Amino acid sequence: MRYAARELASGAPGAASSQARLSELLFAEAVRKYVGSLPPGSKGWLAGLRDPYVGRALAMIHRRAAHPWRLDDLVREVSLSRSALGERFARHIGMSPMRYLSRRRLQYAADRLRHSKAPVSQIAYEIGYESDAAFSRSFKREFGASPAAFREMDH
Repeated sequence: MRYAARELASGAPGAASSQARLSELLFAEAVRKYVGSLPPGSKGWLAGLRDPYVGRALAMIHRRAAHPWRLDDLVREVSLSRSALGERFARHIGMSPMRYLSRRRLQYAADRLRHSKAPVSQIAYEIGYESDAAFSRSFKREFGASPAAFREMDH
């Protein structure tokens, strides 16, 4: 930290870039330490990072949530059987890989509804739904309100 402070204060070429990289490294280390400190049996995506297979599947889902993932695609990418990936997700995340993907997409949609004026149909398409009706049903099941009603709520 002292080195980083000296570098930033020096104003030398590349100092800001070094500082940015160091902050990324410190953040990654903090997350790694936090994940390592979670009690056994903890569930959630951070707990899932402990497992290399679940961690890779989570990275793919988060990087490309709108991709039309199928379970077979995920298991092929992580080199694990369907049942093994499903069991690991249940143990670490508390749900199946496809349920996690669906919830991730809907959380992204909720954020877009709160912070943009994009049409509901555009948001549905962005997160991988080909039908507005299917998106609305899934959204209402997850959040208790239609996408349009959710957008009007004070969050």
